[in-house]
Amino acid sequence: MVYEQIVAMISRTFDIPEEELNENTSLIKDLGIDSVDVVELMVELEDEFGLDEIPEDELRQMSTIGDVAAYVTAHTA
Repeated sequence: MVYEQIVAMISRTFDIPEEELNENTSLIKDLGIDSVDVVELMVELEDEFGLDEIPEDELRQMSTIGDVAAYVTAHTA
């Protein structure tokens, strides 16, 4: 469920068809989004899932959609 929501959010935000996204899709290398886009995506995730602010060191460790989904899953009830 979390993964699917994240894929839908990335698809909508960056105008990329959902079927082109998977858990190994790199946010920067595959999607070509820059660090500002990543921060905007994280703010959207925080709002969507009711997360506390994602620490910068944790943010740097998230390079794929799967990493993002794992983080959100681990930090939500």
